[in-house]
Amino acid sequence: MQTVWVLGAGQLGAMLQQAAYPLALRVVPLEPEATELPEIKDGDVVTVEREQWPVTPMTEFLSQQPSFMNAGIFGRIADRLYQKQMLDELEIATAPWREVQESSSAEQLHTELGEDVLLKRRTGGYDGKGQFWLYQDQGDEVPSDWLGHAIAEQKIPFEEELSLVGARDSSGKTVFYPLTLNLHSDGILMASVAPVNRVSHLQAQAEAMLSKIMDASNYVGVMAMECFRVGDQLMVNELAPRVHNSGHWTQAGACVNQFEMHLRAVSGLPIKAPEVRGQSVMINIIGIERDRHWLEIPCARTYWYGKEVRKGRKVGHINVNHPQKAAVQAALTELAAYLPEHYQTALDWVQKELRKAD
Repeated sequence: MQTVWVLGAGQLGAMLQQAAYPLALRVVPLEPEATELPEIKDGDVVTVEREQWPVTPMTEFLSQQPSFMNAGIFGRIADRLYQKQMLDELEIATAPWREVQESSSAEQLHTELGEDVLLKRRTGGYDGKGQFWLYQDQGDEVPSDWLGHAIAEQKIPFEEELSLVGARDSSGKTVFYPLTLNLHSDGILMASVAPVNRVSHLQAQAEAMLSKIMDASNYVGVMAMECFRVGDQLMVNELAPRVHNSGHWTQAGACVNQFEMHLRAVSGLPIKAPEVRGQSVMINIIGIERDRHWLEIPCARTYWYGKEVRKGRKVGHINVNHPQKAAVQAALTELAAYLPEHYQTALDWVQKELRKAD
């Protein structure tokens, strides 16, 4: 049985493991800090559930394997400076930006990018972390420990946030899921809706952008592209060279979910256009304990990660899927009774989206 070794042993690695069984693949997630190195055989593959990792004996060993898929791209895409440079070189729309150098000043950044400027750490930072806003009317200055370690972006007056999850195999074939509509709160994904027929006219534009990125890097596997929608123009916010939170809905809403698609691509199995099944909604479970009532709700499926519950930490998600939107709406109404009050905003947003005409 072919083994796919996964650098990282969080929930994404666990879901890759779950998706492997029908493909007769063995998936083994590996903690970066583990001291016992694996025995990697001919025909095995090394992939990741995260695009950055500490330098440890395990990560050094895995990085040196000839079968480490996309080994040359992770360190670069994990650096937001490289991401921006690559997007500019490929002439793919993204927010105007500048490198924050040792000599950069807030005055200079405001002059070049506008009144409100978002600083992002070049590496690290996710779910709203690693970001700092500079507001000209508040007289903010660039923190000294950000100089030389960040990029600065112009604030974009976007209408909504969309993401595209696609996959590419070693022959260059690409397949894509429908655009996903996302809602974030404090930088953390709260809910996703897919498919969304009213943005289907943007699908070709999104696919062309992500295809260009994957082809330029000779990428193999699943990649996610997060975008801002400004009118009918998509602007890339960030890239994730791996399976992605906004693609979790595919576990219920597609004939091949993103985890299986990634395994197919990296192991040399055929990838195929994923048939979409009905209407899907994904609700992230963040910093709250599991409620057994979630398991009773029709057309809903709970994924619990088995993590210690901490404020702001993703500890699970719930996929709701059904061929009829009305059934999805009813399930979300029932789910609302078993989620904290602060979830109502996200649930209202989803229900409003589902009520919109196709």
